[in-house]
Amino acid sequence: MREPPTSSSSESSELPDLIVAGRIRRADGTWGRGEIWARGGRICAVHDEPPTGPSSVTAKRIDVGDDFVLPGAVDAHVHSLSHHGEGVAASTRAAAAGGVTSIVEMPFDFSGPINNRERLLRKQDVVHDEAMIDVALLGTLAPQGGWREAETLAEHGVVGFKVSLFLTDPDRFPRISDFEMLDVMSAVYDVGGTLCTHAENNEIVQGLLGVERATRPTEAQAHSRSRPPVSETLGVLTALEIAADRGTALHVCHLSLPRSIDLVSWYQEQGVDVTLETCPHYLVFTQDDLDQQHGYLKINPPLRTRVDQAGMWERLEAGDVSVISSDHAPWPVEFKSHEHILDNHSGVPGVETLVAVTLGRALARDPQLSTFSNVVDALTITPARRFGIDARKGSLEVGKDADIMVFSPNADAEARIDASAMHSNAGWSPYDGMVPGGVVSMTISRGMLVWSLENRLIGSAGRGEMLTKVGS
Repeated sequence: MREPPTSSSSESSELPDLIVAGRIRRADGTWGRGEIWARGGRICAVHDEPPTGPSSVTAKRIDVGDDFVLPGAVDAHVHSLSHHGEGVAASTRAAAAGGVTSIVEMPFDFSGPINNRERLLRKQDVVHDEAMIDVALLGTLAPQGGWREAETLAEHGVVGFKVSLFLTDPDRFPRISDFEMLDVMSAVYDVGGTLCTHAENNEIVQGLLGVERATRPTEAQAHSRSRPPVSETLGVLTALEIAADRGTALHVCHLSLPRSIDLVSWYQEQGVDVTLETCPHYLVFTQDDLDQQHGYLKINPPLRTRVDQAGMWERLEAGDVSVISSDHAPWPVEFKSHEHILDNHSGVPGVETLVAVTLGRALARDPQLSTFSNVVDALTITPARRFGIDARKGSLEVGKDADIMVFSPNADAEARIDASAMHSNAGWSPYDGMVPGGVVSMTISRGMLVWSLENRLIGSAGRGEMLTKVGS
């Protein structure tokens, strides 16, 4: 269960150089007009009510009326370098345009997984040169003893680790066996890290992939059949049980099933340090949409039934979903358009649509803003806490970075997502043509405007900072 962040009518002695006024979440959890004051890229005051009376403050003032002034989103699952056609520059400019001011970058790069010091340092250089917004890096631990690198990677700045129980690619994205997961989780525990896990049962999926390739590989639902619900829940249970045994902080990635969330909640009640994430595609699409979009909606785990989708929203509304991330996987069109569904790469671009799609749907479901508040938390403070960057990120509190996004609900009732206008290099989006119910009209990163609807992208490559747990 999440603890909601609090706004406070608090301030330092500094006068602001930037004021953003609009609808904020107040200390009591209600939403109303207020102001965020910033100076030197950090928040110096939060006013639950707009200050009244004469003032000598001469700061730049941005008043967005009744639009929502929110913490910049922290996208906890981004693949910038799985394919050489994207890169950190493209993914972070897409992030900025979508209200995301920090990303947690996955370690499974086309040039080789980030499983040793040399690769990590090279990737940090890329972030330094290319990032428009701030970036935290995950490392990974290779099979056959790679867990011994956990201490070195942690010392050099990763905020956590990611491994998979399923074999995606033997080099770029290998499987860690259940036996070796014992050492992996112990090593991550020893360095005080968080282990992110792709949780699908390898034996079930590999067997069913063989069946589907030999029978009906052109049917879109071959993908759904190859990864039934039990393949996810068994993977989740494996990760949970080993984490419970080793005491490891666990983050279970991209869950698609209500039952998976219930399993995580049960272990949380037993004191296991575990969080979970789901993604917008599981909240927006169902497996029926796979028949229309075919390879473009091939995602692991796959899309589920309409009943499952409703259950995911119910658990989100109950506060049981820790994190909503994009799982941004910007494969080019040629990787997603094969006739045989199983020949397509898995994943969709999504960092730019993450906020608009989820907040728009939440508002449509609950105009009283309870669900909206839960979604805001899952996009901001909870991922920041999970990866140890919450001293700077995730909420609008004095002393934190002035990372702010403005969400304008129903800015244009007919406004549709336009894949051709996206800032990722993928050139497509499964959300193309969708009316999200609102737009990110402004993104401010450390006090600097990097995106607005009027001026489009304003930030530049190389202004982003590396985020680490040490000294954050």
